[in-house]
Amino acid sequence: MGISLRRGAKLPEAVKQALALGPRERVLSFAAEEAGGRPTGTTVVATTHGLYAVDATGTRVVARPWHEVDAGSWSAELHQLTVTWVDRAAPAQWVLGDSSLLPETLRERVQASVVLAQKFEVGPRRSARAVIRQDLATGDLVEQVVLGRNVRADDPEVALAADQALDYLREQVGLS
Repeated sequence: MGISLRRGAKLPEAVKQALALGPRERVLSFAAEEAGGRPTGTTVVATTHGLYAVDATGTRVVARPWHEVDAGSWSAELHQLTVTWVDRAAPAQWVLGDSSLLPETLRERVQASVVLAQKFEVGPRRSARAVIRQDLATGDLVEQVVLGRNVRADDPEVALAADQALDYLREQVGLS
């Protein structure tokens, strides 16, 4: 059972089946997407290992581990949760009811996956982050470079700075 501010709220059985969670994975919170105050049929679910969305047909339309989530932002005015991804895929957006713990759970899980991070500059008004994160399902450490705006991975200066930052982080966590 997921956490919800609404007393007695339970994850629909069809959503549980679509999630097909592993034996050590559990639901932390969930919310039904709404349009005009009515449910749309999509349910967004935060588990111990990842973020999922299941549509009205019972199909998983999002299934991403926490270490692939870059950030989330919550607009209280619009009741909209926007999630950005490390791989720069199009952000996911959901309009949720205001009585969900999903935004807080997202923040906590993303932070839980970060082991060590370092921001580095690659020119005027250009920066990126090197990050060592943990796959919360397996415990494996994952190296990532998250590029800022107007920063290209194929830029030799960026590649060199990223390698140096990752080398430093590897040393700090005992991977080198």
